[in-house]
Amino acid sequence: MSKLFLVGAGPGDIDLVAPKAIAAIKASTDLVAYGLYLTILGEVCDNKTHHVLPLGQEIERARLALNLAASGKATTLVSSGDIGIYAMATLVFELLDRQLQGLENNPEWLDVDIESVPGISAMQAGSSKIGALLGHDFCTISLSDLLTPWQTIEKRIECCGMGDFVVSFYNPKSKKRDWQINTARDILLKYRPGTTPVLLGRQLTREDESITITTLAELDAKDVDMFTMVSVGNSQSKHIVNGAKEWIYTPRGYDKKL
Repeated sequence: MSKLFLVGAGPGDIDLVAPKAIAAIKASTDLVAYGLYLTILGEVCDNKTHHVLPLGQEIERARLALNLAASGKATTLVSSGDIGIYAMATLVFELLDRQLQGLENNPEWLDVDIESVPGISAMQAGSSKIGALLGHDFCTISLSDLLTPWQTIEKRIECCGMGDFVVSFYNPKSKKRDWQINTARDILLKYRPGTTPVLLGRQLTREDESITITTLAELDAKDVDMFTMVSVGNSQSKHIVNGAKEWIYTPRGYDKKL
């Protein structure tokens, strides 16, 4: 049977790639990805046929992976983080859905055996770096309005604020989008104090990683770029300092039992 692996390569550190993801790549002859992801994975990608497509060609990447697998080639489609979180897996299944609706002309796709392998996302890597920020209910919101109307995003931020969720913002800023993160900050400030701890994790788990702990009131777009994960605590999240060590954690309510 034709085989397509959907693999999350983690946030950047090769030691954080799941063994099952490594096994999937080793079992494949062809790899489809944005080039940086294969570079991150390193030598495990050697002796494979690489099909590298640039950012902005996600649809082409998904189609290519399905076509390669349908032709009988054991194929892995690679994304960073978890491929099912703001990544390529959803596009693959959207194409399959379109085929089932008769909107595509690739019936061979339906015979492909698809296996999705989870990976560690940036929000998990960031939380682990500074303690346990995601220790209680949390959500993620992408601030990119390329595919989702800003009105929808704004509504989700409002709901996040009202629900007092810890929130990790994906795609917080780009060269063409530099105002959304400040708008998100202002919305959250209606619901939680300005002292709420915030993590800015840039290039998490990679060689040029930088970790900054700030507050919601001090959060500013000038300190954020497209490689930054922004995670904002809820009204109960704590920033604690022990000498040179700093942590953020979000309590679950155990203080009532201590």
